[in-house]
Amino acid sequence: MKKILVLATVVLLSACGKTEKKHTEQTALKKSKNKEVTMKKVNFKSEGLNLVGNLYYPANFEKGKKYPTIVSSGSWTTVKEQMAGLYAKRFAENGFITLAFDYRNYGESEGLPRAWENPEMKIQDIKNAVAFLKSLPEVDEDKIGAFGVCAGAMYNLMAASEDDDIKAVATTASWLHDGEAVKLFYGGEEGVKQRIEAAQAAKKKYAETGEFTYIKAISTTDTTAAMFGEFDYYLNPERGAIPEWSADQFAVATWEDWLKLDPFPSAAKLNKPLFMVHSDGCVLPDYTKKYFEEVSSEDKELVWVATELASPMHQFAFYDQEKEVKLAVEKTSAFFQRVLE
Repeated sequence: MKKILVLATVVLLSACGKTEKKHTEQTALKKSKNKEVTMKKVNFKSEGLNLVGNLYYPANFEKGKKYPTIVSSGSWTTVKEQMAGLYAKRFAENGFITLAFDYRNYGESEGLPRAWENPEMKIQDIKNAVAFLKSLPEVDEDKIGAFGVCAGAMYNLMAASEDDDIKAVATTASWLHDGEAVKLFYGGEEGVKQRIEAAQAAKKKYAETGEFTYIKAISTTDTTAAMFGEFDYYLNPERGAIPEWSADQFAVATWEDWLKLDPFPSAAKLNKPLFMVHSDGCVLPDYTKKYFEEVSSEDKELVWVATELASPMHQFAFYDQEKEVKLAVEKTSAFFQRVLE
């Protein structure tokens, strides 16, 4: 049932411009115009460390009933109150129990060094989150799906390819890179080499002294920052620059783990339902198409959204802008309803 759909949705807003609303999630009762969801804070272990999550319950939740459930992940460096929580709440409005959690080294979860973007650890955290969800009486353990935005998409695809308890996986604005793609973002072959060497030095220093080496997560003036540029989502307190997230902390040790990651071998092992939303204005569009084509599952669908925004500016709209979020949630919810219910 392989499908590729193209949606003629012309985006007139700027992903780096004004935002419609603040999307910070609070650990309290959540309300929307037509539906009401509840959310509670939960704790679970991942490789001995305590991870903290927000678990969202659908409106009219009934004790004693089991529900299809989704684990939701956001972009690299982010915390559960950003896009992971936004999408989790919206999926709950569509009838799913949904978990957004802080990976180890981030947010309220344990782990050192802080702000260490370690893909291997994050993939294992997703698996442990699924194991936690299976232990809950309200979760239908045979109907658990995984969802990710940007780098969270990459991690969930890889986790789903390895974990039989994840029955289906969906992505929005996926970040999927290989050794050639990272050169486009990080100063070519020499820039990648320098970052990997810096990471190796940071790991050696940590092993010998216990001291961590950090740079800024984002900056418009500091060229050494992990993200250098006018990326409004991460700079705007009405969008992603929320108190729970730090723009000033990015573990240099990250570079080796991040830049050497290649998710493409996982595609051949992904033999379960897959749903992807992307556009030419999102990051690395050809890489999402390539991954989709290499996935072994026959039950897969790629929705391609038309846009006037150049790559990668449409990417950020899927983080929190209502038009893109609504589209992604509606399409993805329909997918999960079909394959999980």
